[in-house]
Amino acid sequence: MKIDFLKTDKKESFKTWRFRTLMNWYPMYFGTGGKILFWSDDSKEVHLRLKLSLWTYNYVGTIFGGSMFAASDPFYMIMLMNNLGKDYVVWDKTAQIRFRKPAKQTLYAKYTLDTPLLDSIRQEIAEKQEIDKIFKIQWVDKNGVVHSEIERACYIANKEFYQQKKGFVQTAKFA
Repeated sequence: MKIDFLKTDKKESFKTWRFRTLMNWYPMYFGTGGKILFWSDDSKEVHLRLKLSLWTYNYVGTIFGGSMFAASDPFYMIMLMNNLGKDYVVWDKTAQIRFRKPAKQTLYAKYTLDTPLLDSIRQEIAEKQEIDKIFKIQWVDKNGVVHSEIERACYIANKEFYQQKKGFVQTAKFA
C-alpha cells in the first residue's frame, strides 16, 4: 500500500531497481523484515516498508524495535557514497532510536537528500576535511503517526585526508 508521503516525482532506473531487488534478497537485510520499495535513479530518495510478521513481531505482539532499527540501516551511507563520489569516504558511525508508539500495523520510512544539503557537506569537507552528519528517520504508519525516530550519524571525509589519517593511526599502533 502506498501512502501519500511516499509519493514522488522521481524515477527509478533499471540500475537502481536491480540494486533494490538484490538488497531486498540480501540475507542481512532480508532478516530485518524490512523491504525497500523505491530507490530513485539519482540515489537521493529511498522508501522502506516494515510489516508486522513472523520475522518482526516481539513478545507482546508488536513490531520488534530491533527490526525498526536494523531495517533503517545503511541507506544514508549508501546514498551519500553514490552522490558524493569517489573523492569521499562515508561510514555509518553511530545511531540511536526513540520509540514513540508500539506498532501492530505496517510502517514506512522515507529517506531524502537534496542538492543544497550535498553542496553544504562538500563545503564543510573542503573546510574541515572530515565531519559527522546526523540524519533523522521516522517510522510512520499509513496515517502518518510516528512510531519511532532514529538518528544516524555518518562520518564523511575527504578520501585523501582519510587515507593519510588511517595510515598514521595504523603506523602508530604498530610502531
